[in-house]
Amino acid sequence: MSETDDLRSSPARPPAASSASSIDLSKRDLTLDLARVFCVLLVVVIHLLMVGVGAGADGSIEVSRPLEAQPWFALATWVGQIMPLFFVVGGFASITAWRSLGRRGGTAADYVRNRVLRLAQPALPLFVFYAAVIGGARLLGVDPALVEVAVIGAASPLWFLAAYTLCQALVPWMVGWHARAPRATLVVLLAGVVTVDAARFATGVTEIGLLNLFFVWLLVQQIGFWYADGWFAARRTWVLVLVATLAYVSLVPLTDQGPYSVDMLGNLNPPTLPLVALAVAQACVLRLLRPALAHLMNTHAARAVVFVLGTRLMTVYLWHLPVVLIVSGAALLVPGASPAPASPAWWWSRPVAFIVVLGLVFAVSFLVARWEAPRMIGETPAPAVVAVATVLAFIPPFVVMEWFMALPIALLGSVLLAVAVLLLGRGAIRPGAAAA
Repeated sequence: MSETDDLRSSPARPPAASSASSIDLSKRDLTLDLARVFCVLLVVVIHLLMVGVGAGADGSIEVSRPLEAQPWFALATWVGQIMPLFFVVGGFASITAWRSLGRRGGTAADYVRNRVLRLAQPALPLFVFYAAVIGGARLLGVDPALVEVAVIGAASPLWFLAAYTLCQALVPWMVGWHARAPRATLVVLLAGVVTVDAARFATGVTEIGLLNLFFVWLLVQQIGFWYADGWFAARRTWVLVLVATLAYVSLVPLTDQGPYSVDMLGNLNPPTLPLVALAVAQACVLRLLRPALAHLMNTHAARAVVFVLGTRLMTVYLWHLPVVLIVSGAALLVPGASPAPASPAWWWSRPVAFIVVLGLVFAVSFLVARWEAPRMIGETPAPAVVAVATVLAFIPPFVVMEWFMALPIALLGSVLLAVAVLLLGRGAIRPGAAAA
């Protein structure tokens, strides 16, 4: 996620007025940085509202999901399910970075090495952490059921690593198809999404939907390519409003008469067609909000917040749920610090909890955020080595997505990610080159 330096505006954008204190948005579109930070912070807020930790009648610890119990929750996910926008922004960053690398003579292996390493490195200490926590809990005799609930919930965001690793690994080829046949590429991917969904719901075999980890997220990433090429910038305001409206309206028949869940979280894993509609709508809204966001990003305060969080986004995303659970558990030990989940006092305590969690995650970042910056020694390994390392980096989060976190998975993931990081981080060192 730490791709802040890759977010540049498309040539179609007019240059911003220059002054000593303004941002030249013709060279760098910081509104995309802001969108990325917003997406991650919204995920933190939603998880804080979804996780309730309290004491049961018998004194045991109970974990509930207060937000999901609200009658308006399903419809709220039509706005709150923000991950499609993150993949759109990621597509913008990816095509920009790939083209920049190409101008410097870089290869597909160079690109994939760098991007996969950005994902595998931060994941490695997290898998080691889960292995230590689950193993330690077993040795201490902690209730296995409680540990299982905690680690399954805390590790649930890891699906993103599987989907994003897949998308990043295929960027060089997807950009090539986009350049040769942009419309046909969208049609083929959309046909793939519909075909997979149809087969899944017709057969009742949910696992068929896993193929849409490929079709859905690559299609959403392609929308980011179109955003980078200025398609959304070239549309008039009323067109963007119309497209966004039609995209949101399409969710009504899809979820009412169609087989899809009204809850957009229910359409996430396996990913389904409604996420594509959300991506189109959110891309339009992002473009409509760009003038206001650009004005905001011309302030020193906004730039400072985006810079600080932007360099730690992967840490915030990966570690916020473990921190939420730790804070919630610790609050049980302090009289009056842990209101009953879903009570009025609990809802009012969420802003304070957000500040505490974000502060602690920031503290954790001093220990683990250095893993966000890829450390590469020597030249890029052979393409076959990069491909093997990419598969090794993909397997652990995919396994967690399918079978949830457990001690064997945490141990296996730690090993596979360590091998992937070693393979990608240490290439062939040129004679006479200093190891950095």
